[in-house]
Amino acid sequence: MGSERMEMRKRQMSVQHEAAPAGQAQIQGPSPRASNACCFCWCCCCSCSWNEDRDDRNRKVSYDVKEGTADCEECPKPTLEEVRSWGQSFDKLMCCPAGRNSFRQFLRTEFSEENMLFWLACEEFCQETNKSVIEEKARVIYEDYISILSPKEVSLDSRVREAINRGMQEPTSHTFDDAQLQIYTLMQRDSYPRYMNSPAYKNLLNTLSEQCPES
Repeated sequence: MGSERMEMRKRQMSVQHEAAPAGQAQIQGPSPRASNACCFCWCCCCSCSWNEDRDDRNRKVSYDVKEGTADCEECPKPTLEEVRSWGQSFDKLMCCPAGRNSFRQFLRTEFSEENMLFWLACEEFCQETNKSVIEEKARVIYEDYISILSPKEVSLDSRVREAINRGMQEPTSHTFDDAQLQIYTLMQRDSYPRYMNSPAYKNLLNTLSEQCPES
């Protein structure tokens, strides 16, 4: 009887050993594929929570393209005289809400709309007097337009950027003054001449000229 039990046990162990690889393949098989879809995957097919969190962060900004000061300003239709004045100087263009809207639409075609958005945010920010609001808005503007991690980062030289970094320790309504001036100058020298020669401006000017023919 003892030898028969030993023989039966050997057969059972042999059967379990042969069945083990197949069972392991069924249990372990999906794991390599599952690991490819984890949060450590940097490929485009990954739908991990890291990417979702990043998208949420990009949508949360207060000065986003679809919210707050980023919305096109409400203003009456420009007159022929106003549109002509835009060609006299960049200051006259920027002083006119309709001019800013038209110029901003042009910047969007050049993928540099963030310059106008930053300038508008600074215009609103510098009028703030409440300290707690200043600190909160300064943080939002910094994250939206100054941080190198932001998709809407504006182009600033190292001197201005370092000054902002120091000023963020205790921000005031003037923290972004130098940066705002630098972006204003950039738009004036770089984008404004192209806008004046663009079909967008010329078509607007021609349309108004046809509607208001000079006597």
